[in-house]
Amino acid sequence: MKELNYNLGDIVEMKKPHPCVSKSKLFEIVRVDADLKIKCLGCGNVILISRDNFNKRFKRVVPKK
Repeated sequence: MKELNYNLGDIVEMKKPHPCVSKSKLFEIVRVDADLKIKCLGCGNVILISRDNFNKRFKRVVPKK
């Protein structure tokens, strides 16, 4: 299995969009622990997701400019 590199404060793209009005696939990592807290960049909602579930749905880290 490939190693996933993501850290606190990274902007990540997920495979499926958040079911909010903006349908954003971009999230910011707010907390990294056994569970992860990610914030939707479209509507601002914070979601608690297990690390295993996050790793399945994770697509890539968006490079910083």
